Amino acid sequence: MYSYALLEKGCYYLIEEKEGSPVALIRVMLESDHCLFITRYGETEMTEWKRKSDPIFEIIELLDDKAVKEWESSYYSNEDAYYEDED
Repeated sequence: MYSYALLEKGCYYLIEEKEGSPVALIRVMLESDHCLFITRYGETEMTEWKRKSDPIFEIIELLDDKAVKEWESSYYSNEDAYYEDED
């Protein structure tokens, strides 16, 4: 069992928050003395605060810069597919 205290600001992680839960991609945006402000990426982006002591079942992977760039180009290009041009 891990906790959010192990995660570093500005980094992207693939985590399994609870045993058997889906894999989630998160990024740590801000760190305070006792909490982290994270962005969770899925169909939409969701932001939330987590206590550093909150448990994480498994930290699967810290994404490297290359993987982040590949993911960003795919994620943000697919985001435009949901909006039609209003000409």
